[in-house]
Amino acid sequence: MSNENVVGEPVRPRAVVGGTRRKVTVLGAGIAGLVAAYELERLGHDVEILEADTRPGGRIRTHRFGTGPDAPYVELGAMRVPAEHHHTWHYIRELGLTEHVRTFRTLLSQDDTYLATRSGHLRTKNASRVLVAEFSRKLGRSRYSDNTVLFGAWLAALSDAISPTGFRANLDESLHHELLDLVEETDLTPYLVGPAHDRIDLHAYFAENTHLRTSCSGRLARFLHDVINETSPDLVRLSGGMDQLVHRLVDRIRGPLTCGQQVVGIDQCDDHTVLRVRDGNTVGTRHCEYVLCTIPFSVLRHMPVSGFSADKRELIRQVRYWSATKVAVHCDEPFWERDGIVGGASFGGGRIRQVFYPAPDENRGDGAVLMASYTMGNDADVLGRMPREHRHAVVLEEAGRMHPELHRAGMVREVVSLAWGEHPFTNGAGVTRWGKDSEECEWERLLALRPQGRVFFAGEHCSSTPAWVNGAIESALRAVTAIDEHSDERTPTAAAPSRGPR
Repeated sequence: MSNENVVGEPVRPRAVVGGTRRKVTVLGAGIAGLVAAYELERLGHDVEILEADTRPGGRIRTHRFGTGPDAPYVELGAMRVPAEHHHTWHYIRELGLTEHVRTFRTLLSQDDTYLATRSGHLRTKNASRVLVAEFSRKLGRSRYSDNTVLFGAWLAALSDAISPTGFRANLDESLHHELLDLVEETDLTPYLVGPAHDRIDLHAYFAENTHLRTSCSGRLARFLHDVINETSPDLVRLSGGMDQLVHRLVDRIRGPLTCGQQVVGIDQCDDHTVLRVRDGNTVGTRHCEYVLCTIPFSVLRHMPVSGFSADKRELIRQVRYWSATKVAVHCDEPFWERDGIVGGASFGGGRIRQVFYPAPDENRGDGAVLMASYTMGNDADVLGRMPREHRHAVVLEEAGRMHPELHRAGMVREVVSLAWGEHPFTNGAGVTRWGKDSEECEWERLLALRPQGRVFFAGEHCSSTPAWVNGAIESALRAVTAIDEHSDERTPTAAAPSRGPR
């Protein structure tokens, strides 16, 4: 795939002629910390990185089943890039990874994948009649046209697949009435797809009818934005693993990157910052000129900090994170390909939710990897809080209802999983702002990003695209500019963004 999908260029920090050379301690070697360190060094600043985990990368986590170059792998963290995420695209190109870009097949993109219904697991191409019947029962007596009901049935199926349990319950009323009233006024004929014209191209419909999102309530509007991302034919992945972004950034950073350094306290003073850092069984202190904190607020809220404003501390305590849990199975062979499934995703229902299949280029080595469960929010917590072996047994049992081959002797070689909500250095997969209007989202972003004296902040939680690599990079670039232009004559700790009407 060429780099024609690269959209725009990020606003990159520019060196100030005669500027002050600063010493910056970056807390966290996730993508935000690595991009910030790389750009700060380009501007002439001295950088060191402290990482609590045993490896850099944060929530980019490519797991490899073997050590050889052709070993099969799976993304236990970030796995896809939307076309409009121009910050991520910039670094894909800058780091020489464009030739590794491949299409990412997602839910509803393949006819032979499965959907969980009341009638069992049905092929996507055969599910329409059952989905319409199920949706019609929920809808009751309807004044809507057949095409609008068809639209609602497929959108409800997608909502069931991508939305966590608690959100699904609150979304149904909006889907059944608020949105369908708007859809009824449009012509759905151009968006009917499939041999029998019994499916709806949801991505094309919402991408072309942008007024629908602006006409919907905050919760529904955020969901529709996710629908566009989740169903986009322009999603891409990096063949060879998303961790290539991490490795190539690490190779370009000159300053020290030290793992196993867990920050357990931050004291922001007038002209420096004192960090308390655990290294093994001992806790020491570091005096730092400038600090860039990329620690997730879900972790930061559990450590003592001083010198932060009251509203900053309150946001750190209150910002909402969602969990994500992934369970991957190293199989003896890609048995799903005999069913005509080559990439894409099924909706398994139950506790496993989404099931993703690798593209052929991800299975060049010994065996093949099935992501047998990808869950978010409450659904992720259900699996994530189970003991690991029990979690794996549950997923194999439920995924085996859809793919009985998993129960065949010798098929399963190994199972791995990662519950981001239970990981001590993340306590969540990312910030969620579903249900908030655009003004609330912007207020939260500005306050999360706002520095406290010489302590600056970055991470997906400080961005306009939370829970995405793009958001982490966006916030890193903003923080780099703020550090480079910082003057002690300013008092950013005291200045809070205006929240506007409540």
